Amino acid sequence: MNEATILVVDDEPQIRRVLRATLSNRGYVIVDAKTGEEGIELVRKEKPDLVLLDVNMPGMGGLEACREIRRGSNAPIIMLTVRNAERDKVAALDAGADDYVVKPFGIEELLARVRAALRRHRTGEALIPFETKDLSIDFESRSVNARGEDVHLTPKEFEVLKLLIANQGKPLTHRRLLQAIWGPDYGEETENLRVVINQLRKKIESDPTHPKYILTEPWVGYRFQMPRRPASKAPARR
Repeated sequence: MNEATILVVDDEPQIRRVLRATLSNRGYVIVDAKTGEEGIELVRKEKPDLVLLDVNMPGMGGLEACREIRRGSNAPIIMLTVRNAERDKVAALDAGADDYVVKPFGIEELLARVRAALRRHRTGEALIPFETKDLSIDFESRSVNARGEDVHLTPKEFEVLKLLIANQGKPLTHRRLLQAIWGPDYGEETENLRVVINQLRKKIESDPTHPKYILTEPWVGYRFQMPRRPASKAPARR
């Protein structure tokens, strides 16, 4: 049995029925809600392991609900929508979603996305806390402090930062980052990664336009680098 609790938030009763029956048969515990407001309340009460969240709902939309859920939960969020435009995917990821599935979707594809999201959320190598003069990160508590201010990172932002720091000084390709964080089906969606990197820089860099931690490797990917200390000047000869 999977024993993971999944919250389904969708205003269409048929979608909720199909997902409840399919996921229950695979061993998941299912709770559902028909509005974003109900979904937020169930996240607080049930503390689900994963959320399937429809983008287009009356009242509070999926993106707004995603942002609100993300403020109090690190559970993976997979957005469900009929839209397939690149800007809609970026908007979902920027709101804090972990993945994005377009309706109509195949059940096996959705199940694979669910398994991958739960696996990434439950596993992860332990890293010792990272600390410099203006940045500190506790990986166990998932807390980040930049220049004396607590910083909230979305799960995707935190996992990207964690992977970069775990490979400090080494360039990581776009494909490796995408497949490690988003899953094996990804590799070409560099726009998704660019959005996360830009948000990370805004949150942890003192000057996001001239980053000192998260550096771009042109045509390759990104690298986390410890800031270089200014070279000490040699004493003047007399």
